[in-house]
Amino acid sequence: MALLCACTGNEKKTTPWGTVIGEQEKADGAFTLHDIIANGEMIMLTLPGPEYYYDYHGHGFGTQYLLCQLFAQQIGVTLRVELCKDTTEMIERLRKGDADVLVFPLPDGLAKDNDLLTCGAGSDSLSVHWAVRRDNQLLADTLTAWYRPSYVKRVHDYEDYVFSERSIQRHVYQPVISEAKGLISNYDHLFQRYASVAGVDWRLLAALAYQESCFDPNAKSWAGACGLMQLMPSTAAHLGLSGGSIFQPEANVSASAKYIRELLSTLADVSDREERINFMLACYNGGTGHVRDAMALTRKYGGNSYRWADVSQFILKLSEPRFYQDPVVKYGYMRGTETFNYVSLVRQRYMKYCGFAGGSYSPSSGASGMDPVPHPASRPHRFTLD
Repeated sequence: MALLCACTGNEKKTTPWGTVIGEQEKADGAFTLHDIIANGEMIMLTLPGPEYYYDYHGHGFGTQYLLCQLFAQQIGVTLRVELCKDTTEMIERLRKGDADVLVFPLPDGLAKDNDLLTCGAGSDSLSVHWAVRRDNQLLADTLTAWYRPSYVKRVHDYEDYVFSERSIQRHVYQPVISEAKGLISNYDHLFQRYASVAGVDWRLLAALAYQESCFDPNAKSWAGACGLMQLMPSTAAHLGLSGGSIFQPEANVSASAKYIRELLSTLADVSDREERINFMLACYNGGTGHVRDAMALTRKYGGNSYRWADVSQFILKLSEPRFYQDPVVKYGYMRGTETFNYVSLVRQRYMKYCGFAGGSYSPSSGASGMDPVPHPASRPHRFTLD
């Protein structure tokens, strides 16, 4: 579908779905479709949650958000998300002109009572749709003409792909070259060299690398994570690693070691060494913000916020509205099962590596008295209808 162009003067454009965009009266306090296209940005209001909007490793997800992103792409503008605490706040902010569209299945009757126009994605049988201000009739008509129920399946198929192994481009190598020789991978010398930089046992670096890339230095995820340790380009740049070097094994491991050291320092309040290992693994995969949210929930409900067995239960609960909407939670919904499993898998592989590569595991086996950690697992390309 062709992208729309901004209009000037009395010029008129016809969209692929039949709406004519031309000069129109400016809605008081609101941006018309003409204004949105001219300014290059559309602002949506919604709620946090898996059906509406959540952040996953720096990328927006949620059925309603992805649908609105499709529409924004079709008219050639970027999409900005503003999260609200409830439908009352969404309606009030839309009426004030703080945003262009309310991206939430709002009951048609409630929209009418608040002088809003329902339009776009939704369900005719359930009488729920998105909404815009009543003086934005052209935007409402364009959204309604654009939307197809089949787009929902397209969104769900995309999300299924994102969270599957198919979305990571990598060669899967064996997790061990030789148990008898204590040789884990062809990169053991790099893990050993940079373990002191990270402040972790070199075998933990090996376990992380296998979990992230299966020891493929050319691995790349849909989100752009690259190399042995699956560094995001933004993280690599922060660590002084150029984009041209991100796939070089030594440069990648070296930068990851620095990143691990940074992450370790953020959890200095977790005094127990073994517990800090678990928390660092969780932060590396799920993000420090979500882990801190789970710790805050653990405290609120009477658990030990520095004990992984307690906090991990709230990592899982952050996928439930009751918990990700709790006032102590700052970062909203998370895919807690992934992070919960990630910690277990890296830990288990680390202990197996310790069993044959350099002796048995012991709490004192880490370098520099610090603890091990991992980096975000990734996933696919830009989502369009093409």
